[in-house]
Amino acid sequence: MSIANEDLINAAREARRNAYSRYSRFSVGAALIDDRGHLHVGCNVENAAYPLGSCAEAGAIAAMVLQGGRRIAKIAVVGGIGGIGEAGPCTPCGGCRQRILEFADENTIILAVDDSGEWQEYTIDALLPASFHLPGI
Repeated sequence: MSIANEDLINAAREARRNAYSRYSRFSVGAALIDDRGHLHVGCNVENAAYPLGSCAEAGAIAAMVLQGGRRIAKIAVVGGIGGIGEAGPCTPCGGCRQRILEFADENTIILAVDDSGEWQEYTIDALLPASFHLPGI
């Protein structure tokens, strides 16, 4: 199953509509394709105790793992404050970069999208150079 970039971005936009971003107003949706061609989505869910919130990418990765996926072929991350200001493409936070790395390889594509619909394409090495790996694993 091959999904075009625009379709993957649209799936992330749909997921973003369900985000619970009551505190920051920064809603994020993520959609990924695993190495089997299956689509998995997630949205951010905030909590008044900020460390208890969860990122959209983490939700999509958890959905992938639940369904038996182990590799991210491509992931789209769509986010922003709904037209307030120009933040640029919504790249994954540092923690999510590490989460993506866990399930990525050198061919994994990360699409970062802003409120205007503009997007940039990255590799995990570009977003997380000199990344942390457990030795021997």
